[in-house]
Amino acid sequence: MHFNRFGLAFDYPDNWSVDTDDSQDRYAAVTVYSPEGGFWSVSGHSAGGDPAELTQAVLAQMRKDYQDLDSEPAADEVAGHSLTGIDMNFYCLDLTNTAQVRTLETADAIYLFICQAEDREWERVSPVFAAITTSFVAALPEPLQDDD
Repeated sequence: MHFNRFGLAFDYPDNWSVDTDDSQDRYAAVTVYSPEGGFWSVSGHSAGGDPAELTQAVLAQMRKDYQDLDSEPAADEVAGHSLTGIDMNFYCLDLTNTAQVRTLETADAIYLFICQAEDREWERVSPVFAAITTSFVAALPEPLQDDD
């Protein structure tokens, strides 16, 4: 399936469900859910902000919800773009869970990506999460190159 609304476009599996939030005063957000409950989400934020602040806000909220949360900085290179953020592990209902937060800054927006699943599902869906992210990022304009 292909999602293309609110300036957010990506491909996702046919059997996943989509939930949208077009908050006029803040940002647009789209979440796709696997049949087992894992999810991948993207939200677009105004350009010019600090992507690290978005990551830290997510981390602060997760720490409120999950006291035994472990986190570490992480980065990915996707379709020529650098995504930075954190990887998290935590317990929920006596099950271990993994979540990833990544941000991508472009000239037009800052994008926040969040994906999460229970660890048994994570092994199956993390490649799907990566493919969804890649489909989103690959459709963006080429990143600006720094002149050295």
